[in-house]
Amino acid sequence: MPWLQLSLTVDQDQAPLLEAALENAGALAVTLGDAGDDPQLEPPPGAMPLWAAVRLRALFADDADGARQVETLAASLAALSLTPPLIEQIADRAWERVWLEDFRPTRFGRRLWVCPVGQPAGDPDAVVVDLDPGLAFGTGHHPTTALCLEWLDGADLRGLTLLDYGCGSGILAIAALKLGAAAVIAVDHDPQAIEATAANAAANGVADGLTLCLPDELAGVAARLPVDCVVANILAGPLVDLAPRLLAALAPGGRLVLSGVLAEQVPGVCAAYAGQLDLAPVQLREGWALIAGTRRAGPCP
Repeated sequence: MPWLQLSLTVDQDQAPLLEAALENAGALAVTLGDAGDDPQLEPPPGAMPLWAAVRLRALFADDADGARQVETLAASLAALSLTPPLIEQIADRAWERVWLEDFRPTRFGRRLWVCPVGQPAGDPDAVVVDLDPGLAFGTGHHPTTALCLEWLDGADLRGLTLLDYGCGSGILAIAALKLGAAAVIAVDHDPQAIEATAANAAANGVADGLTLCLPDELAGVAARLPVDCVVANILAGPLVDLAPRLLAALAPGGRLVLSGVLAEQVPGVCAAYAGQLDLAPVQLREGWALIAGTRRAGPCP
């Protein structure tokens, strides 16, 4: 069946209130998106990150009652919208699959490819991650994820154990296993991300090498720690806060890879790991950074 969609563009601080208002007014679904061109990464626990200008889209049934609801809401909320409210008739679609329209097979490094499920890579010798991230973060198209994937492609992971902290869709964990890692521990604060990672790992045939847990459960896999490599693609603030935990999980001589960091945040993140790492040159892409280093011998602070 078709739907009626009401679209509004609002300031960041108004979005949560208007989202609730639309839901209370009978919207069958409300989605929030970027009305400008601001990058958004996976948030830390408890955060609700929004763009400076937020595009709210609310779906209503395409019938007489729905039409009255949409017209009334458009009139009453027009003064709060940065652009005139837009009412459209939308054909029914498999909404959870719409994001795939812009997701294409992509190579990272020399041999690693990330492909939507069912789409082949452009290289018969490729190491392929078939990905269906659903609602979890991570398709490889953001610069931070791309930097991590290229680092993994260039590393010799054969036989190593890796910790993926903030696994999202599982893209980095699965890539590591496909590239020869013996085992990966994947951690995320979002249970939905854990489910997505498990499903994607099973679809890629690497579930047997994967251990999944929430952050508070990491102590329960202590038998697998310390690991040979830690990859954390999250945000600068959590990376600073997590420095003691990530360093403690990493064996002396092991490699640490940090991303989700803006170029201007590099000094602050590096300071949190000072004295514990021999750092490689920072890699930059589109204003984002990847920090990599080798853990020195000796106890962690």
